[in-house]
Amino acid sequence: MTPTAIRPDSFPWFDYTRYSFSLGLSLGPHRATLSGHSASEYDPERSRIVVNGDMADQTRTAYRKIGTILRAAGLGFEDVTRVVENVTVAGVDHYAAAEAVRAEVFGSHRPAVNTVVVHRLLRPAALIEIEVTADRGGGRACGGGSGGRQAFAPARAAGDVVYLSTVLPYNDAGDLVGEGNPEAQVRQIFRNADRVLGACGLGMSNVVKTLEMIRPEALEGYRYTGRPRREFLGPVYPGAAGILQERVASDDRVLVSYDFTASRAQAVAVNPGWDRYQRLTYSPAVRAGDMLFMSGQAALDPETGRAVSPGDVAAQAEYTYSNIVTVLDAAGMGPDNLIKTIEYVTPEGLSGYRGVAGVRRRLLSEPWPASTGALCHSLLRKEFLIEIDPLAMAFPG
Repeated sequence: MTPTAIRPDSFPWFDYTRYSFSLGLSLGPHRATLSGHSASEYDPERSRIVVNGDMADQTRTAYRKIGTILRAAGLGFEDVTRVVENVTVAGVDHYAAAEAVRAEVFGSHRPAVNTVVVHRLLRPAALIEIEVTADRGGGRACGGGSGGRQAFAPARAAGDVVYLSTVLPYNDAGDLVGEGNPEAQVRQIFRNADRVLGACGLGMSNVVKTLEMIRPEALEGYRYTGRPRREFLGPVYPGAAGILQERVASDDRVLVSYDFTASRAQAVAVNPGWDRYQRLTYSPAVRAGDMLFMSGQAALDPETGRAVSPGDVAAQAEYTYSNIVTVLDAAGMGPDNLIKTIEYVTPEGLSGYRGVAGVRRRLLSEPWPASTGALCHSLLRKEFLIEIDPLAMAFPG
C-alpha cells in the first residue's frame, strides 16, 4: 500500500494539478490527511486567484472544498478526527463566526480542534485556512466534557493516535494562570494536557509531538519552559515545533499555546546521530506504530549550530528538506513516506517563497504530500526564514 493523491472529478475553485502539493492523500481505504484549504478560487475575469467574503463566508467555502475532497476519498465529515484552523491575526477577533460554521458542518460530531493564530496566510485576504485528518468511523471522543464549545472535543482517538484540542493556560475555574510568566503558563498547560490524557487512558509519557505557539514578548523567559517539559515529558522526548506569533489566542494575556499528539503505540526516538538533541527536551523524530512524528526543522547545521544561507529562503528550504530526508533515512524511510508538511514562513522570506515550490519538486515526488503554508511573526532565531513541520508514515510493502 502506498499513499495516493485525492483527485475529485470536479474541483471548481482552481486547477490543483499545477502545484507541488496534493489536495490531500488517501492513506489506505480508511484514512486521509488534507492540505490546508482557504476560500481561494480562480476568478476568470481577473485571471487570478481571489478570496472573497467575511469570516463566515470564507469558512463555509473552505469546508465546501474539504467536503468535496473527503467525498472523493470515500469519507465524510463524520469521519474527521482532527481539525486545524489556521486563523490570521486580522481574523481572530471574528473567530466565533468560524466556530458557528464549524458547528453547522459537523452537527453532533465532535472532532478535536486545534486553533493556530498566524501572522497571515499566503493569500492576503484570507482569514482562515483549514486542515483535517480523517479516519473512517471518526474514532472516539475522550478527555471529558467540551466546556460548552461548539463542535469541539478535548481529545479524539483514532487507532493508536490521540489528538488533543489546543491547550491553554487556564485552571478548572476558567482563570488564566501565570499572567506574564511563560514558564507558569506552560506548566499549567501541561497539567491540563495530563488531565485530558488521563481521561483517555493515557499519560504524558504517551506524547509523541508538541506544537508550541509563542508570543514574542515571552522569549525572555522562554528558556525556563524547558523545566516543565522535563517534569512532564519523557523518557522518550517527543518531536516538537515552536513558532513565534503576535497572538496565540483571542485572550491577549495568553503567552503560549500547545497542541499535543499522543500515541498508544510504543514510542522510539529517531536520531541520525545529532549530538545536540542530547541536551534538548525533544527528539528529531519519534516512531510510534506506523507513524513518524517529526520535529520542525529550519536551516540549522545540526553539527555546528549555525544558521545556513541567511537571507535566502529557497536555499534554506533546500537545506531543511535535506535534513528532513536525513531523519527519514534514520527511520528507515524516504521522501515517499512524507505525507504532510506545514511551512511557516517569516515576512522577510515571503518575497522568495515561490522558489520553495521548485525545491519541493526536486526533493519530493508525486503523490505530493499534503501541505499548508502560513506566515509567522518570526522564528526562534532571527536568521531563519522558514521552518518546516513534517509528518511521515510507514507503508507495508
